[in-house]
Amino acid sequence: MADPRPPADRGAATIWTALTVAALTSVATLGIWLGAATIARHRAETAADLGALAAASHAAEGPVQACERARWVTDRMGVKLLTCRWQRLDALIEVESPAGGFAGLPGPSARARAGPTAQPP
Repeated sequence: MADPRPPADRGAATIWTALTVAALTSVATLGIWLGAATIARHRAETAADLGALAAASHAAEGPVQACERARWVTDRMGVKLLTCRWQRLDALIEVESPAGGFAGLPGPSARARAGPTAQPP
């Protein structure tokens, strides 16, 4: 004869499974956001480095032309050139990435410096 009482843990596995899926989804979403922020930061750093190198390589044309070359490079890299200035013979570049901001925070920014070497090759 079958026991007329229902099992005490009826439906508990469904609740635990739903909680596990929600937790895994949250962790995956956080991982994706962190990955996107890391990529945006790397892109900003790379664009700042390349912009500074471009400006330094065109320093003989004057600071305005050199900064225009840095702007051209950073525009192609998908970041915004915030500042381009000179300190003696060094080009100082600051950029900001429009993407990668989390919850209304600004995107990552980066700075780079490039200039002539102390000794010619």
